[in-house]
Amino acid sequence: MASVAYIRVSSVGQSLEVQRDKMLDLGIQHDHIFEEKRSGVDSNRPALKDALRFARKGDTFVITKIDRLARSATDLLSIVRQLQGKGVELQVLDQSIDTSTPAGRAMLQMLAVFAEFETAIRAERQMDGIAKAKEKGTKFGRKAQATPDVVADIRRMRADGLMIKEIMEKVQLSKASVYRALAAEAEQ
Repeated sequence: MASVAYIRVSSVGQSLEVQRDKMLDLGIQHDHIFEEKRSGVDSNRPALKDALRFARKGDTFVITKIDRLARSATDLLSIVRQLQGKGVELQVLDQSIDTSTPAGRAMLQMLAVFAEFETAIRAERQMDGIAKAKEKGTKFGRKAQATPDVVADIRRMRADGLMIKEIMEKVQLSKASVYRALAAEAEQ
């Protein structure tokens, strides 16, 4: 039964050295340490996929902190289920979690619940902030490319018989923007 380590930092400028040293101090073989510099939000993390594939029944999957493995409770639980399905335990060094013990499994589940609750509260606050900003007249999204003067030019050119492609070239706007300007005229 071996230990398989996954270490990660978010940006190229950060160092994996501290995490790597912890794993080596635990006696984890260098070729059993999978490392990468990618955002935790990135679902395409090749080293994580390789580490999960490499782990075998009876192994222990070791990380330094939960946030090195997953950024959401859903993602964390999915990875833990994948490990459990293979008969692999999870050990989180800095948070003293070891899923080979009942207390470790309970702690992991509680952390996942709190993380999910925090995410829900953050989303609720964000929606409240957006609603307040809208009440104050804040406009969201990209500014319209066609100013009222450009819209008038587009309508005039179309009335003069120019083709959409010619109008697009003259006003340097996309086909969708030209059609939107013309559609706004039809609605009036």
